[in-house]
Amino acid sequence: MKKITLDVQEKPSIGKWIVLAIQHVFAMFGATILVPILVNAAAGEVVLTIPVALVASGIGTLIYILCTKGKSPVYLGSSFAFIAPLAAAYLKGGMGGAMTGVIVVGLIYIIVALIVKLIGKDWIHKLLPPVVIGPMIMIIGLGLAPNAISQIGIASGTPFEWRILLVAFISFIVTAIVMTKAKGFLKVIPFLVGIITGYISAVILGLIDFTPIAEASFFSLPDFVLPFIHYTPSFSALITIAPIALVTMCEHIGDHTSLSNIIDKDLLKDPGLDKTLLGDGLATVAAGLIGGPANTTYGENTSVVGMTKVASVWVIGLAAIFAIVIGFLGKFTALVSTIPNAVLGGVSLLLYGFIAVNGLKVLIKNQVDFDQSKNVVVASAMLVLGLGGAVISIVSGDLSITISGMSLAAIVGVVLNLVLPQEKEVLDNDNDKKKGKRK
Repeated sequence: MKKITLDVQEKPSIGKWIVLAIQHVFAMFGATILVPILVNAAAGEVVLTIPVALVASGIGTLIYILCTKGKSPVYLGSSFAFIAPLAAAYLKGGMGGAMTGVIVVGLIYIIVALIVKLIGKDWIHKLLPPVVIGPMIMIIGLGLAPNAISQIGIASGTPFEWRILLVAFISFIVTAIVMTKAKGFLKVIPFLVGIITGYISAVILGLIDFTPIAEASFFSLPDFVLPFIHYTPSFSALITIAPIALVTMCEHIGDHTSLSNIIDKDLLKDPGLDKTLLGDGLATVAAGLIGGPANTTYGENTSVVGMTKVASVWVIGLAAIFAIVIGFLGKFTALVSTIPNAVLGGVSLLLYGFIAVNGLKVLIKNQVDFDQSKNVVVASAMLVLGLGGAVISIVSGDLSITISGMSLAAIVGVVLNLVLPQEKEVLDNDNDKKKGKRK
């Protein structure tokens, strides 16, 4: 049966347009609001705010649409990959360190986009093969695991509180059931369903303080954080956050490849990887300039395109506008701020594991051969450094550079993969395959 190519520039009727856009908002909402909540929990202070994250998401998506000339129906939202690095950057360099890091990540995307335009994209796969990307994604998820345990209230030395544990369990089990049993649109938003259900159970058990909602205005200006006004840009924590751009670039390529298969149009050729990376990069720079988290492509919204069979950039653009408007609704964002840790912990128990398993899937899908010593060395070194709390500090006069955790693992993984020789039998097999193709 011939595959139908979906029209990315189709403009639906008004009613259908609004309904489809709302579906995309629901798809991105759970993940986008979780990022600032979890960054703040990891840092122990307010680093990001939900309204700014929503506004940054909407503005970033509109920038992406402009850069790709309306040829790619991709939604951009807050990236989970930067949760721990953002918290670490804030603790090391304050708001200046964290936001400068986000802006530089965007600039890295832009530079890579320029290189791709000049020499193509094959070098990316050589620099970042699956044996590097898989463990990196696993470290992102597993490195955050202690936060989920703490929020649930079952960490060592934490007093037992049955209400918190019950709410966490309800949030967890509902999310798990939706992920495994739900059909249609519900299957796209398991974490959002888990949060809503967990919140209702928390209300019933008396864990919610509604005072912030009562005191909030219906409309309020998000707490934008602007360079040179609210902070001085600082490069002190740059090495903590910048290497993670390597991982999200691969995520970017993967999401565009997945969407290309759904709409039967190669987005990496038209509009081209250079333009999609440019859009993602400029969106992340814009997010950093207003105090938001780094942006990334959202697989949840790609799933909505596959489910609805409507790939219209008009729909994506309207969803982005809705996200911006929601960011200015004071009552709504106050409601979100009252979500208790028990709910977040229950959902995060699955979320962090889900991220880690995605890294494992990268290794399996690409058939990474762990009978080969080189692959074992690269993955082993990355996992131990990333999860073992490794830190390298270099101090020279006023200059202080600290490389730790995920960033250190990413750098070591890339270097090891480039410098370690490939084993002879692997090279022989590759040569035999090439000879076979020439015949």
